[in-house]
Amino acid sequence: MTRKALVFGNGLGMALDPGHFSLSNAIQHVWGHPDILSDDERLYIEQCLPGVTGRAPEGEHELDILHVAVTACGFLRGLSGDDVEWLSDDGQEFPNTIARFVHQVATKLHNYEAGELPEDFIAPLCVFLMDSKSHVATVNYDKLLYGEMVDRGVLHRFEYLVDGMWDGGFERGNLERLHGNDFGYYLHLHGSPLFVNSVNPVKKQRHELTIGSGFVGRHIVLTHVKHKLSVISSSVVLSAYWDYLDFSLSESEEIIVFGYSGDDVHLNQKLKLYTNDPSRSTRIVEWSGSGDAAVRTRFWKRKLGDHIDLIQMDNILEFSDW
Repeated sequence: MTRKALVFGNGLGMALDPGHFSLSNAIQHVWGHPDILSDDERLYIEQCLPGVTGRAPEGEHELDILHVAVTACGFLRGLSGDDVEWLSDDGQEFPNTIARFVHQVATKLHNYEAGELPEDFIAPLCVFLMDSKSHVATVNYDKLLYGEMVDRGVLHRFEYLVDGMWDGGFERGNLERLHGNDFGYYLHLHGSPLFVNSVNPVKKQRHELTIGSGFVGRHIVLTHVKHKLSVISSSVVLSAYWDYLDFSLSESEEIIVFGYSGDDVHLNQKLKLYTNDPSRSTRIVEWSGSGDAAVRTRFWKRKLGDHIDLIQMDNILEFSDW
């Protein structure tokens, strides 16, 4: 069976529950939660934002401002010495505050308990992945695909798909195909709130991930596009996934881009190296409400090259032609 690369975006969750899978809604929920941020911590965050205070960041563009502030804190902390302390105690703690805030936003998106992907959608997809050992790459933080892949035995060490996370944690070598193995890859391109520890990353169990949980993941890309690459390069997990994305795309005869907005420049640049190849088929599956088909086709050709086929559906969860 033809090996393919399937790239999933937030449209997957939005097709199921647009209220829950809205980033702005997740930010607002975490902002107002009594056990995540103190009043002082909210004030420090507000002072980083433009305009009127007393509000949460509104999206990735304002989370990016926090990323810049964290970077500045790290720089100043590095300048501090025995004689000079550039940062107050609160300033030194600010990067941890933002890491906790970002982790909890990703946790809110991950912990969806109100439903699951339709059986008519997920069952054929899992059968296809097991038969073809095709690759899955996702920029989402939710467990919609991940949970099903684990529960149905698709995401499994050395067999169908692997993500490099073993019981002992993550090692880049876990992704290498050795001893005749021919598995595909499950690549969390923007990370997961399940991944904790910076030096020796491990993966928490799904039931351990709750709003207000004590651990904080450091392998999450939740900032403006211009700083996503720096977050990726700083993570041993994410940098490995992006390297293996190259390999996965290169050995795939077809690429299916599913429910993805096209707004991540770093992902578009990577995809275009392969989607612009006339010898490789590329299909874009998106919600019909995204816009006029002719306009959207021009949009996607600018993003990914001329050799794409656009499929628009009123409900993308009815797609089964893998």
